[in-house]
Amino acid sequence: MERKISTPSLLLFIILVGFPQISETIYTPSLPDIANRLHTTGNAIQLTLGIYFLGFAVGVFCWGRLSDSIGRRPAMLWGILVYVLGSLGCYLSGSAEWLLASRFIQAFGASTGSVVTQTMLRESIDGARRHAVFAQISAALAFTPAVGPLIGGWVDQAFGFRAVFFTLVVMGAAIFMYSFLSLPETRVCATSSIHTFSVAKRLIRDKRVRTFGFLIGAANGILFSYYAEAPFIFIEFFQMSPGMFGFFGIGVALSSIFGAMLSKKLLARVPAEKIIFLGSLVTMAGAVCLAVLALYGPSPSAAGLASMAAAIFILLLGIGVAIPNCLSLALAHYGDVLGTAGAIFGLGYYVVISLITGGMSFLHNGSLVIMPMYFLVLAISMVLVSKKL
Repeated sequence: MERKISTPSLLLFIILVGFPQISETIYTPSLPDIANRLHTTGNAIQLTLGIYFLGFAVGVFCWGRLSDSIGRRPAMLWGILVYVLGSLGCYLSGSAEWLLASRFIQAFGASTGSVVTQTMLRESIDGARRHAVFAQISAALAFTPAVGPLIGGWVDQAFGFRAVFFTLVVMGAAIFMYSFLSLPETRVCATSSIHTFSVAKRLIRDKRVRTFGFLIGAANGILFSYYAEAPFIFIEFFQMSPGMFGFFGIGVALSSIFGAMLSKKLLARVPAEKIIFLGSLVTMAGAVCLAVLALYGPSPSAAGLASMAAAIFILLLGIGVAIPNCLSLALAHYGDVLGTAGAIFGLGYYVVISLITGGMSFLHNGSLVIMPMYFLVLAISMVLVSKKL
C-alpha cells in the first residue's frame, strides 16, 4: 500500500522559502558602510550579492539531487546547518574576500530552503490547489526581501553591520530547531537510480522549461539587482539613513504582494500563461517610467523620491504577477523526477540571477541612469519571451 504523503504547514513552507531571501537583502542598507569599513569599493561589495546567487545555484543542484537519495527532511536540515556556518563566517569576516567566501557558503546552505521546499510542495499538493498555494507563498515572500532591509537597517544603525550577520546566525539556529521538530518527510521512495544527465537532457530540450527558467531568472535578477543598487541611490543620493531605507523598502515590497494577490485572482478567469505575459508587460511599463525619470534627472526632494518609488512599484507589481505562475508551471510534466529536475532547473535559473545581479555590480558607477536602462533591457526581453508561451 502506498504511503500517504504528509504536507508541511503553510507557515513552515513560507519560512523555509523565505529565509534565503531575507539573508540576501538584510545587509543591503549596510552596503555603503561595509565598503568603507572593509576599505573596498562599492562594486566589490555589490558582488557579494552576485556571489550569493552563484553559491545558491550550486547548492540548489546539490541539495535537490541529495534530497532524492537521502530524503527531503535530512537534506533540509543539513543545508540549514551549512547556512548557519556561512552566516557565522560573514559575522567574523575581516576583508571583502573573506566576506565573499562566507556569502558563497551561506548561500550554498540556504539554497536547500528553495529547492527542497518547492519539491515538497509539488509532490504533496496537486493541480489547481498547487497554483493557489504558490500564489499565497509568493504573496508572503514578496514581503521577505523588504523585511530584510527593515531589520538590517535598524540593526546596523544601532549596533553596526556585524550585528546584522549575527542576527542571521540566530535566525538560522531557530529555523533549524523549528524544522527539526515540525518538518515531515514527503518523499515516497528513494530515487537514487535517476540519471542526472538524462533528466538534464529532457529539461534542456523542453522549450517551455527554458522559457520559464529565463523568465524566473530575469524577474528575480531585476528584483535583487534593485536591492543591490538601491542603497547607493537612496542612501547616498536621497540622503536616507539605513533605518529609513529599510522602512522605505516595506512600501516598495507591497507592489510584489499586490502582484501575487492579483495573480491568484486572475487564475479563476485567465490562463496562467496569459497572466505571465501580462506581468511582463507591467514590468516593462515600470522600467520605462523609471528610465524616463532617470534620464530627466529626479531631484533629491520628496517629489523626486515619490516619483522613483511609484515607478519601482509598477516594476515590481509586474514581477509579483508573473513569478508564481512560472514556478508552478515550470516542472508540471516532471513528477517522476521532481527532486532532480528541480535541482537542475534551479541551478539554471539561479545562474541567470547570479549573472544579472553580477552585471549590476559590474555596471555600478554612481549614476542614476544605469539601473533603469538595465531593467528596461531585461523587461523587454521578458515580454518577447513570454509572448511565445
